[in-house]
Amino acid sequence: MSQQADPVVETPAGAVRGVHTAAGEHYRAIPYAAAPAGARRFAPPAPHPGWSGVRDGTRPSPTAPQPARDFGRLDMVPYFGPGWVRGEEYLTVDVRTPAAGRGRRPVMVFVHGGGFVTGSTRAALYDGSAFARDGVVLVTVNYRLGVPGFLDLAGAPANRGLLDVLAALTWVRATIAVFGGDPEKVTVFGQSAGATLIGALLATPAADGLFRRAIMQSGSGTGAFTPEQARRVTAAAATALGVEPTAEAFAAIPDERFLAILPALAGLDLRTSTATDPLAGLSPFGLVLPVQPADALTDGPAADVDLLIGTNTEEGHLYLVPQGGLESSTEADVLATAARVHADPRTAVAAHRAVRPAATPGELRSDVLGEALFGAGTMRMARAHARISGGHTHVYSFGYRSTALAGRLGAAHTVELPFVFDSAEQPWLHGDTGLLGPDPTPPGLAAGVHAAWVAFAGTGNPGWPPYDPRRPSAQAIGG
Repeated sequence: MSQQADPVVETPAGAVRGVHTAAGEHYRAIPYAAAPAGARRFAPPAPHPGWSGVRDGTRPSPTAPQPARDFGRLDMVPYFGPGWVRGEEYLTVDVRTPAAGRGRRPVMVFVHGGGFVTGSTRAALYDGSAFARDGVVLVTVNYRLGVPGFLDLAGAPANRGLLDVLAALTWVRATIAVFGGDPEKVTVFGQSAGATLIGALLATPAADGLFRRAIMQSGSGTGAFTPEQARRVTAAAATALGVEPTAEAFAAIPDERFLAILPALAGLDLRTSTATDPLAGLSPFGLVLPVQPADALTDGPAADVDLLIGTNTEEGHLYLVPQGGLESSTEADVLATAARVHADPRTAVAAHRAVRPAATPGELRSDVLGEALFGAGTMRMARAHARISGGHTHVYSFGYRSTALAGRLGAAHTVELPFVFDSAEQPWLHGDTGLLGPDPTPPGLAAGVHAAWVAFAGTGNPGWPPYDPRRPSAQAIGG
């Protein structure tokens, strides 16, 4: 039997060779913008010049410069991927399709999380075979991170990582038909920082017409820094580097030095007279906006976009359990955490305690973190979207509790991802330090969650009623 030849697709920029897989075809490391090298790291994404001949799309892309991340006893490599894999041409997408050039299938474009400083298309959790298997063309996106992606600098456009995602969506609009996708049926979805970027897209005029639906998993519609907060981060970065806080000065500095100064930026006090820290000290980088996306939806395409949005029930556990913080936290720790994210921390803690009077200090601290980072901004976005979209908002609450770390990890931040990607049975997610722990997951849960996401991408209906702000409720999943 002769071996099947590798598939080749003709894109507007040039031909790309992929590989056949059990689910269809896989094309990797396709550039959607020019390489962000040197001074271009602080410029808007520029069109890729294209190429002659057939580009090799069988090998993974380089990744954006990023630090190593350590989550204590929890193995988060499937989430973060391999870290910094050097190479200038990392503004790329991977595409999985049932078959290129045949049909007009729903398209889903995934934007990874990682605190605006880490992550890539190479992470094992974003494999995407299940989407291609089920008739979806899946696109995963790399974008600029950290200093090149999000540090606010004079002489550079703000939110360059967001501009990269916009450029990738523009590439999808122009190119995805040759991979068998329907450019009129694009769903952009993301998790954590990726979901927060999608919230910003919903309020961005330039995003109009680039996608029909959006999914925000554990993100926030109120997660942006104010310009005043951004100036503090920029000043600290410039001081650490010994240069002026301008794009021209930063353009001369190698990426290695940007990573080296990250410890000096950790723990900055970003509270101001008008704002608390939307990222609770977990990252000095993020969107910089004068108005939060949830309060600016009428500026963008949100009214014409179906939205699926939700959180996990124990989001804050990811930031405490792997380091032993769930057990070691004190009442003083709870108050200190609340002070980062609330103007009146004592009242905020009292409100959480009223809901869970038997909670330990660690559990209360997790609740404060989860609500501030994801819960409050998610519900503000859901309410705002429901008001302007006329019944096109669906809300979920994911409650399956991972048995990792002696059963303590629970329904933490990121735990829903293996269910969305229908990869919950993969052995690298299990064991005591694996994201899902030693126990098998409930039969049918991953298939059901994945099917709901696919259904939403195809029809705008994940299988439960739209959110009604007059009678607010969220669809419970896995709890």
